Amino acid sequence: MTLSHKGTALITGASSGIGSVYAERLARRGYDLVLVARNRDRLNALASRITRETRQSVEVFPADLARPDELARVERKLREDASITLLVNNAGIGTHTPLLESDVERMAEMISLNVTALTRLTYAITPGFVARQQGAVINISSIVSLAPELLNGVYGASKAYVTAFTQSLHKELAPHGIQVQAVLPGATATDFWAIGGLPIENLDPGIVMSVDDLVEGALQDFDNKVLVSIPALHELQRYETYESSRQALFGKLSSNRLAPRYSEGS
Repeated sequence: MTLSHKGTALITGASSGIGSVYAERLARRGYDLVLVARNRDRLNALASRITRETRQSVEVFPADLARPDELARVERKLREDASITLLVNNAGIGTHTPLLESDVERMAEMISLNVTALTRLTYAITPGFVARQQGAVINISSIVSLAPELLNGVYGASKAYVTAFTQSLHKELAPHGIQVQAVLPGATATDFWAIGGLPIENLDPGIVMSVDDLVEGALQDFDNKVLVSIPALHELQRYETYESSRQALFGKLSSNRLAPRYSEGS
């Protein structure tokens, strides 16, 4: 079967886990790839395998997005390479360590990667997308963007930013033909847990999804133009009710009069 060429997807955090599976799946869908991550050896191995299996063009682009100079190189690539039609903002770090047990410098690094780098990369690519009236951005968020109490507060807040940023981008960019999506993984079988000191074997297997299933569900939602993809959520109507209630608040959140409850009983 011959796939139509869909342009080039640039994927951050592409050397392992969710990013590497996105790379494989998107190549099989007809995308050429630009793979961004710190580990050149892993990127080279992944690129060789994907090229061998799919015959798609794969460019290896080693970069540490926590370093301003290297982040700037990726931004420049996004601004100048008009073949890029999809940006997958997957790079990020997290922790389950409570706030008071966490090092503030490590938390600042998390904000830099999860929030600042993602924002700058999106700003770098979207003007070109708008000029060409096509393109897409996939932002990997987390279920903790909806439930920040579950893990470390800085991590949850950084992912809440990603989800909110994506929702705002959708409103602004959809009229220009640009698709955006936030993907909210639950517990997923990656090295996130081991890096944080809690091996995945310590989690209830009933809540841990495979990376393959996560990406498969998210890409099905992408095909269906779903803005917020939550592959682990079985009762989707619960989120739909939540979102409807949130949007119903829009016209009620600002007023020139204090709410009556503040004068009750006075």
